[in-house]
Amino acid sequence: MGDKDELFYRIALTMLPGIGHATGKKMIAHCGSAQEVFRQKKSQLLLIPGVRIRLAKSIFNNDVFLKAEAEIKFIESENILPLFYLDVDYPERLKQCADAPILMYYKGTARLDQRKVLAVVGTRNATNYGKDRCNELINDLSPLNPLIVSGLAYGVDICAHRACLKNNLQTVAVLAHGLDIVYPVLHRTVAERIQEHGGLLCDYSSGTFPDRENFPQRNRIVAGLCDGVVVIESAIDGGSMITAEIANSYSRDVFAFPGRTSDPYSAGCHKLIKENKAALVESGEDIIRMLGWDVEKKMHPVQQKLFTEHSPEEEQVMNEIRNRGEMHIDELCILTEIPMKQISSLLLQLEFSGALRALPGKRYRLN
Repeated sequence: MGDKDELFYRIALTMLPGIGHATGKKMIAHCGSAQEVFRQKKSQLLLIPGVRIRLAKSIFNNDVFLKAEAEIKFIESENILPLFYLDVDYPERLKQCADAPILMYYKGTARLDQRKVLAVVGTRNATNYGKDRCNELINDLSPLNPLIVSGLAYGVDICAHRACLKNNLQTVAVLAHGLDIVYPVLHRTVAERIQEHGGLLCDYSSGTFPDRENFPQRNRIVAGLCDGVVVIESAIDGGSMITAEIANSYSRDVFAFPGRTSDPYSAGCHKLIKENKAALVESGEDIIRMLGWDVEKKMHPVQQKLFTEHSPEEEQVMNEIRNRGEMHIDELCILTEIPMKQISSLLLQLEFSGALRALPGKRYRLN
């Protein structure tokens, strides 16, 4: 049996009306392969737990084969990689989830099984506060080079993708529709860049539109792909709350940024924190520590710190930042008693030499 023949039947299986991921996997396990499922008699299929008469009859519907044939032509023409749940290329973290998709479609360059994978999600109505937290988070994480996963939606999602592209981090967008379209249309340019610096992933065939019921399934993939999920802003009933709940059910770490108590788009984050469903975080450093990524970071010190000589004033500035973790330029000016004009020049030199990193809001941190 050729690989292409089996792929044809795998795709056809996912297109059977009313088939679920759990039932589809039972059918494959019972029959031995997707192709063998279509060779069984209806009476044999009905012996499989979860298979009802309507599903068993649909096996013999020729429309399923026509759709599968069209899909194979599409993925071949678009250089799309099909990921079957028993394949070695199928993401290992997601494979551990009972309701993981039978088949996914991937177009990109990033490995989905990287050592560090984090999802960043939030409201479509992100405030300036939320966008700032998102940009700072990606900036904090960039030295560790994790893969960042989100959903290409308005608000926090697209902010996370753009921040990754700016920081030269790989990012994957999980979609609630087929790979023949981009939704929202306004994010098409970003999606094209993501394909070159990460990838687009979905479990829907071409021609599938972003219907409302598709998004919870999309959220399952986002949660299952990752070591942890970060919620930056969310209303009480936001889609990110679904992702957080799913992540908890998968025993993934969940993190939430707090906001003002009067802000409706922080209410979801506060709810997660109050119910002990998410850890309160204020920076990327908190997430790095909680996930244990800081251990590896400490094992690989930056060589520049060992070999570059600094002036006494530069050493004084670096020591103050080292003691505090990160500092505002005004704090440095007060503690070092160095005039503002001189300390601005020192910080610029240290940034050029790679000794420290400038953060939003005139704050600085050592590399």
